[in-house]
Formats: sequence, structure tokens, C-alpha cells
Amino acid sequence: MRQLIGKCSSLKSGVIGSLGLDVYEEEDSLFFRDLSNMLICDDVFARLLTFPNVLITGHQAFFTHEALTEIAKKTIENVTIFEKTGSAAYPISVERLA
Repeated sequence: MRQLIGKCSSLKSGVIGSLGLDVYEEEDSLFFRDLSNMLICDDVFARLLTFPNVLITGHQAFFTHEALTEIAKKTIENVTIFEKTGSAAYPISVERLA
């Protein structure tokens, strides 16, 4: 969060010409519903929205033809490998899920 606050001053001064974010740390309460009549309590997010050179997309970068094709390929690859070997190609430990 502190890094984004620093980016605000860098955006204002022109050190950063533009900023695009596809992931925002506290995005769960900010995207995928209409907030147009609600107060946004996240001060950093609200401040970033005031800049004309900032684009925040809320996890939408994956939603391209290329990305969805790669996701489908990896899914099929993972299922195929698991069927053949009984092991996941890209295992995720319980610790990583926490």
C-alpha cells in the first residue's frame, strides 16, 4: 500500500507517465458490483481514480483470447499428465494455499 502512495506523488510530478494496475491488494470489495452511489473508503484507491493517466482493471488482463487459450491448454495438459502419472504437473502445497 505504501508503494502505491509513493506512486501518487510520482504520478503528480510526472516521474511516472502513466500507471496500469490489473491487481489491487484490497480489490475484493471494489470490483464486480456497482459502487457508483457508494462512498469508496479506500483512500489510496480513491486517489488513484482521480488521475487521468491511471487505469485499474480489477483482474481483467486474463480475459483475452490468448490468455484464455493458454489457460485451456495448461488445464488439458495438467489433466493429461495427472491421468498418465497420478501426479500434478504443477503441484501446490497446502502452505502456499494459506
